[in-house]
Amino acid sequence: MGSEQMEPLFYSMGYDKLPTNLPEYVFYYRRESQGVTVVFVIDYRRGIYISEDQYAHMKSRGEEFFHARGEAEVHMLTLILTGDTQTARSLCAKDSFCWLIDTGCRRLIVHEDQTTDFYGFRAILEDYLADMPDAAEYEDQTAADRSGPERERWTKERVMALPWVNICLVAVNVLVFLICTFTGDLLYNKGAFGVAEIMRDGSWYRIVTALFLHADVQHLFGNMIVLYYVGEIVEKRIGHIRYALVYFLAGLAGNLFSAGYEILTAQPYSSVGASGAVFGIEGALLLLVILHHGRLAYATTGRLVFAIAFSIYCGFTSANVNNAAHIGGVLTGFAATAILAVMGPHVGTGKDRGFNEN
Repeated sequence: MGSEQMEPLFYSMGYDKLPTNLPEYVFYYRRESQGVTVVFVIDYRRGIYISEDQYAHMKSRGEEFFHARGEAEVHMLTLILTGDTQTARSLCAKDSFCWLIDTGCRRLIVHEDQTTDFYGFRAILEDYLADMPDAAEYEDQTAADRSGPERERWTKERVMALPWVNICLVAVNVLVFLICTFTGDLLYNKGAFGVAEIMRDGSWYRIVTALFLHADVQHLFGNMIVLYYVGEIVEKRIGHIRYALVYFLAGLAGNLFSAGYEILTAQPYSSVGASGAVFGIEGALLLLVILHHGRLAYATTGRLVFAIAFSIYCGFTSANVNNAAHIGGVLTGFAATAILAVMGPHVGTGKDRGFNEN
């Protein structure tokens, strides 16, 4: 195994990768409320040689880098991947935050004078290593030199780590909008959400189809740019299936809130847009940030609450904006993600058409 095989694990835990000039040394970092946690991975299998002083210097430079970026506290753990555990052990003889991974038997080695845990990472790492197939230590080689089955497995892990659901959702929304530019009002007449239309012909499918229709380019761009960046963070943290579930639950709930508001105010209208679902993903991210002690990736609780509140405020001060869907979406996204956390560890304008924009 090599450092690249560790990437899916770190990505699933919310870490970002900071490569260096040498492929043998990689930093993975995750921002927390109290600072930044860093895992310094050294691939010691490739015949490299560094002294204790060089090792200490490299780790110190890593800490200085994060301090220079404004991080007041840097908590760093070193993982040394090696088949020669005795030689590698000498590197971290004076460093209590240094663990070894025997690449031959996929085994974590933590000596008695080293920290027994690092933010709950030990159990996660041991489980990850246990799930990997037993094999002899890899020889000095790059990923391109690997045998077929192992290379396919590594490639599959990298592919599965991508936010595929979010990518597909953005692509489908853009594709549907392009189709609408050639079909005029056809899809809008058939798919926009409104209580009057549903009561007239029982077209309950509109509660879903409206999520993929947008009034104009600005409406589409506003929703998709938020979805692209926020959705990637959320999907990597909660997984593909759960992300899709939160997205559609929030979108459906947003339309139901819209229907309730429409009935209460006796003001019939048609609405289109993915904003209810997008607000739901923002609500999901808010819950995740809270669970991560107020900071996750580049988001903090304060910034996220302000962004959501400001978006809702702008909706109330603008015309043709379906605020009920926004509120319903963000509440549902937050609640659904909370439940999932408990259950498991880990074109014309809208005004021209008379649409309210979700």
